[in-house]
Amino acid sequence: MGPNGEQVGIVRIEDALRLAVEADLDLVEVAPMAKPPVCKLMDFGKFKYEAAMKERESRRNQTHTIIKEMKLRPKIDSHDYDTKKGHVERFLKAGDKVKITIMFRGREQSRPELGLRLLARLAEDVQELGFVEATPKQDGRNMIMVLAPHRRKADVPKTQTAAESLEESVQELHADAS
Repeated sequence: MGPNGEQVGIVRIEDALRLAVEADLDLVEVAPMAKPPVCKLMDFGKFKYEAAMKERESRRNQTHTIIKEMKLRPKIDSHDYDTKKGHVERFLKAGDKVKITIMFRGREQSRPELGLRLLARLAEDVQELGFVEATPKQDGRNMIMVLAPHRRKADVPKTQTAAESLEESVQELHADAS
């Protein structure tokens, strides 16, 4: 290819090098296995710079998936369960995946259905915020399930500042008092 992108055709190497020197460009081999090999006249430094910038831009646009973990026991109290469920809901609202781990000890290991029941209850309680990405499975003494949010992290609005959340809770208290 020529300096303006036009097809030059089959040219001897010496002529191609002379064209590159005249145009003050580099002769770059783009398809060495083709018969005959394909070369292109281009500014190789500029080409490398643009390729690096494209790669940098693609890295900037990547989303990093964060997996939060919540550990439970099969014989959890209802208040403790509500607290843990609140944490899971907060993680899902923030757009993070949540790995729920139920730890079995001693005789609890012979009753995995308790863990399954607890995980099913939790999945049902948070179904409007997320879905079960990995079904519960026993892994030694632990049972693991992964919940993923319905929306991607990029779609989740930025978290509000502490002052805004404090102001909202004060307004809610005033509304409840009246």
